[in-house]
Amino acid sequence: MYRQDFWYEVFKWHGSVSPYIAVRVLIFCGISVAVHAVVEYTGVQTGLGVAPYEIVGVVLALILVTRTNAGYDRWYEARKLWGGMVNQCRNLATIGAVYGPQNRDWQAEFARWVAVFPHACMRSLRGDTDWRDVERLLSPEQTAQLAAAPHSPTYVANRIAQLLHEAMRSGQFDRFAFIQAEHERSSLIDHIGGCERIMKTPLARVFSIKIRHFLFVYLIALPIAIVDKTGVMTPIIVLLVAYPLLSLDQIGMELQNPFSVDSLSHLPLADITATIERNIFDQQKYLQASGPLDIPAANRPQPAHVVLSHDTAILNSTAN
Repeated sequence: MYRQDFWYEVFKWHGSVSPYIAVRVLIFCGISVAVHAVVEYTGVQTGLGVAPYEIVGVVLALILVTRTNAGYDRWYEARKLWGGMVNQCRNLATIGAVYGPQNRDWQAEFARWVAVFPHACMRSLRGDTDWRDVERLLSPEQTAQLAAAPHSPTYVANRIAQLLHEAMRSGQFDRFAFIQAEHERSSLIDHIGGCERIMKTPLARVFSIKIRHFLFVYLIALPIAIVDKTGVMTPIIVLLVAYPLLSLDQIGMELQNPFSVDSLSHLPLADITATIERNIFDQQKYLQASGPLDIPAANRPQPAHVVLSHDTAILNSTAN
């Protein structure tokens, strides 16, 4: 998968920023052609030194690389958050299937709501209101309630909490397992909160505007500085300089929102969601086929002697 052919990627057009910057590159090349034509026609010598522009070009490239790295950090952090979401959903489904009530209806409903959580997160991050894929997991009434919820991931997390609470109050859920399940559930909220922080906090606009000001001035002045020495090759030199600089600028912009399908190299949230769903139901089928675990009372895990205060509050509320 990762050993792509060198020449395949060299000439690959779809998925690159080239289509987005082609017009900009051609405009700057056209300006350089005009500058060369004026110099040739008038015989005016600019007399500008090339060395200062070389230094400015290096500095500008470093600034663009810094912004590109900042955008990639956002992209990679978003991928780590969704990787954590995969693990939390698997853990939560396992706890419910093994330690929860050995009731097929309860386990089926619990597994469905856990599988729905990444669907809700994906649609919330993308602003998608199409819930048809979820209808195969929930009833029409449940799907309508989910679609009408102000924040669908929180709604799903609350339904999972209600199922855990009901099982705990009925005495069908081990207390130690309940605490761990609540920890996994709350971690899911932390993960979607981290994704929303990335989505709603783009890189500073003033930084982007000023970089593009510098980039525009540099590429406009470049042909004037080099035309005396490069002559007819001026447009080619401008092309070779403008293409990578404008590419870095566009890549930095594309990486700002890793969730939107309009961004290049956006995260494959649909594939990750499908993986979570498949893992949960494959696991459920396996556990149902192997039968419930019969753990002797003496060997069952017991709550730790020292319990955190918020865990104690959870146990007290369920006991009441």
